[in-house]
Amino acid sequence: MGMLEGKAVVITGSGRGIGAACAMGAALQGASVVVNDVEADVAEASAEAIRAAGGKAIACPADITDWQEAGRLIETCTQTYGRIDGLVNNAGLFHMNKAWDFDPDAARALIEVNVLGAMHCAGRAVKAMVAQGSGSIVNVVSGAHMGIDSLGIYGASKGAVASMVYCWAVDLAGTGVRINGLSPFGNTRMAEHTSAYRRSIGAVDRSSKFQPAEANSPLVEYLLSDRAEGVNGQIVRIDSGEIQLYTHPALLVPPLYRESWTAAEIADAFDADLRARLVPCGVLGMEQGPVPLKSGFWSRS
Repeated sequence: MGMLEGKAVVITGSGRGIGAACAMGAALQGASVVVNDVEADVAEASAEAIRAAGGKAIACPADITDWQEAGRLIETCTQTYGRIDGLVNNAGLFHMNKAWDFDPDAARALIEVNVLGAMHCAGRAVKAMVAQGSGSIVNVVSGAHMGIDSLGIYGASKGAVASMVYCWAVDLAGTGVRINGLSPFGNTRMAEHTSAYRRSIGAVDRSSKFQPAEANSPLVEYLLSDRAEGVNGQIVRIDSGEIQLYTHPALLVPPLYRESWTAAEIADAFDADLRARLVPCGVLGMEQGPVPLKSGFWSRS
């Protein structure tokens, strides 16, 4: 019996790439899957591939930037399978440019799909999940929200989705419903776009070394499963054999205190203390300290 036996799952943007791989993986773990894509033929092809592999899936083309369409997508799951146990907010647009080449049309499109699309689907699904006392939402985020060159618009959109994980996890505590984030790597169309852009500006490109899209599915399968009970508000990254937990945004301690501050006193505080504690931007690693590992697991640190 698979880890998702008897569960009903919606995966947005699952016509291609990581979404399609996760839809296949969830179905092979026993889930009944609703495959979503804005392109009907692409969604149906992915669903047919799942059925051909022995899984259970139906296609539901829908534009999740529309609140009503997102509702229709979630209702397709509850009406077809009688419930909704999982939602993977994978659908997303990608864009690369420098800050001085800001494209307002691209920014609006990414916010509508990556942010509002995820909120629309989760907002629809979470009501049913809370009512039944169980469910799991997985938001696909990106390390770009920590700071990667040329990914300001994309990173900002994914940062919003990450903040949604943190905030909604607090809301959902005690309801039986969980929300977490996946920070994936995959050799997909986004990787091809990245490669072409990096070459065009003469920058180093490592996208050809990205893991296959299918490598992300086991983590999604786990987060959707009952084995992940108690895992809430976390963002997990998987890359070339490494599983890493993201830190949450936090205030550095200890703070500096005065009853009131002048600009000159703040400048002195930075010169004397805070300047040495500045945190650089970018994808960074932070040690938690020595952590004993169970037999059969190892750390590459």
